[in-house]
Amino acid sequence: MRAVRYNAAGGVVVQFDQRDEAGDRVLVLRRPSRDEVRLPKGHIKKGESPYDAARREVTEESGYSDLEGIADLGAQVVKFTTQNVHVVRDEHYYLMGLCTSSQVEREPAEHQFIPDWLTWDQALAELSFPAEHEWVRRARDARRSSSIEA
Repeated sequence: MRAVRYNAAGGVVVQFDQRDEAGDRVLVLRRPSRDEVRLPKGHIKKGESPYDAARREVTEESGYSDLEGIADLGAQVVKFTTQNVHVVRDEHYYLMGLCTSSQVEREPAEHQFIPDWLTWDQALAELSFPAEHEWVRRARDARRSSSIEA
């Protein structure tokens, strides 16, 4: 079996509700061709910082570009096997807020993805990959432990 290792970065993008977290919405990407619901992420290019890669990937995959970095959610190693390849991916994620102007306007996204906004609980229930559940939990904890303003 072939083995591959690479670095990836992504974002947990949230539309924050001023009143309380129950009104927050988390950006997920639906990928009908694979029956997946996932967070935006992708490879870190040579010379690119994890944060810059996360912003680029969110924009490419969702079309939303007016993003504010709020918190570094850390890193984790994700291992899986697909098509006879053992993949080890070092993931780094960031909590990002969607600026007001982006809530109504966005650029075209990658055609394979359909952006959708879910509550925290809906996102945790619908995400296809357990590793991504951890990112949403960390983002929610960061939201609860800080004074994030909408």
